[in-house]
Amino acid sequence: MSSRRGGSNVVAYVVLGVGGLLMVSPFLYQISASLMTNAEVTAIPKRLLPETIQWGNYPAALAAFPFWDQLRNTVLFTVIQTVCQVLFASMAGYAFARLKFAGARPIFAILLSILMIPAELLLISQYQIVQNLGLLNTIAGLVAPGIVTVFGTFMMRQFFLGLPRELSDAAKIDGAGPVTTFVRIMLPLAMPGVSALAIIVAISSWGAFLWPLIVATYSENMPLAVGIASFAGEHETDYPQMMAASLVVMLPVMIFFVALQRRVIAGLAFSGIRG
Repeated sequence: MSSRRGGSNVVAYVVLGVGGLLMVSPFLYQISASLMTNAEVTAIPKRLLPETIQWGNYPAALAAFPFWDQLRNTVLFTVIQTVCQVLFASMAGYAFARLKFAGARPIFAILLSILMIPAELLLISQYQIVQNLGLLNTIAGLVAPGIVTVFGTFMMRQFFLGLPRELSDAAKIDGAGPVTTFVRIMLPLAMPGVSALAIIVAISSWGAFLWPLIVATYSENMPLAVGIASFAGEHETDYPQMMAASLVVMLPVMIFFVALQRRVIAGLAFSGIRG
């Protein structure tokens, strides 16, 4: 039995190792390509390592587009969208999980049905609304469609359902209203779910591309993910600088996720305990 178990563990480790290597290989090539010349990147057959390391690609990439303006836009966009989504999703999730009001189930079912609609189908109507409000090329226009999401509401509802109902009942007996119960008792207990949602939204917002590409038409108003697309020229693309800029943009969010991945996993696991 022990030998069979040891053999199965070896097979599992080999499969997981190969799978992990396949998943990380594009990232490893991106690092290598960022240190090549453009001729080496476009050479056929494909080169995997640079002949001479080109460290100058990184400062050249940052100087090729308004990096600091776009970094400011990205930080503002990420912070505002994360705070708004966490705030509204927490309140809506608690309402659907704990409060009794007319039409709660039908309204929640309608909200869940929105998850089945591809986001791309809503782009035209969202763009027209933002345009009519005069919010094109503004931070408000960037964050407007994402300040409330059905996914965040559903996730926080599941998390609040997993908390003991006796806590809210005890608070009600002590005379606490719904707002007091939510703010002082339930929300602090839901911090693992809040943290997980905040991390997920922050990572998604940092790398958002399609909506900012449509709304921000001037380079100084774009976030970094869209600004990197400016490296793709009409006749020639500087791939090493594009790879270097992409790595610089990815670095903060990678560090952020690696440092807080336990909170994400714990929050997602707990939110799925009850339906």
